[in-house]
Amino acid sequence: MLATILHKPGDIRCEEVADPKIIHPTDAIIKLSASCICGSDLWPYRGLQTVDGPMHMGHEYCGIVVEVGSEVRTVRPGQFVVGSFCLSDNTCPHCRFGFQSSCVQREFMTGAQAPYARVALADGTLVATAEVPPDELVPDLLAVSDVLGTGWYAADAAEVREGSTVVVVGDGAVGLMGVLAAREMGAERIIAMSRHASRQKLARDFGATDIVVERGEEGVARIKDLTKGVGADSVLECVGTRESFDQALACSRPGGTIGYVGVPHGVTFDGQNLFFGQKRMLGGPAPVRRFLPDLLDRVLKGKIKPGKVFDLQLPLAEVAEGYRAMDERRAIKTLLRV
Repeated sequence: MLATILHKPGDIRCEEVADPKIIHPTDAIIKLSASCICGSDLWPYRGLQTVDGPMHMGHEYCGIVVEVGSEVRTVRPGQFVVGSFCLSDNTCPHCRFGFQSSCVQREFMTGAQAPYARVALADGTLVATAEVPPDELVPDLLAVSDVLGTGWYAADAAEVREGSTVVVVGDGAVGLMGVLAAREMGAERIIAMSRHASRQKLARDFGATDIVVERGEEGVARIKDLTKGVGADSVLECVGTRESFDQALACSRPGGTIGYVGVPHGVTFDGQNLFFGQKRMLGGPAPVRRFLPDLLDRVLKGKIKPGKVFDLQLPLAEVAEGYRAMDERRAIKTLLRV
């Protein structure tokens, strides 16, 4: 089959590889209904993450189960499933505590930018829908696998509540999903920090009440002005750079909470600032599996349309253009038809 392989920074190819096979009795093979490119895929593509050799790309997925290992009990061939980018058994103490992304058997999904993929720990990772959904819902369901689940976790970790004031740092796909999540959780004011007109429009569609284009000290001043000098109750950090973390900390009120889901690169903290700033922080790899049943239900009932975040669709054979478009910020998120 054809699959996406990153050979070195900037060198992404769609090339022939062996079809995936059952390796462990807890595995499942799925035929993907669609795949996509994640913002985190750009880190190795840009050379900001080590590439030791050819990498099979893709960790967001949904599709039809075609084969299961001998120990798989909760899904069966013919079912439509969605799974998390973090593979988990969903039974260990960390999973039962709601942090499946820290499962003692945790693996990270790879190889999903392809027509077929192997999913390890299938029982604990995959959630099946009651029926095979219509094709028009596939983008929304695919978004649940990572980008919506991650944005949702950012809002959950930031303790977004009814009537709260929320700032979202980052206008990529995860940040936009964070806006949607904050709206669903009842935030009264959602301030999206964005400089791009197309992303600002989508943020508004997802529930943003205010847009702030400034950055750095000017951005913080604008947030303080909008909140009458108080700052935000909850801040969603959805980028992972030192500048975005600094922005998130400075925008949060004393006693406020920062939910951070951007993979940190070059981030350090000043202990004195943390101590006297009195900010709560929770983040890391999103435990998407915790939220999957609820998010799938919202999508299937038509309550949310996270698939709007895909503003470019390409066939798998043109995956290199999808990476270029996202790298050059010509696209928010690329959906790959397989």
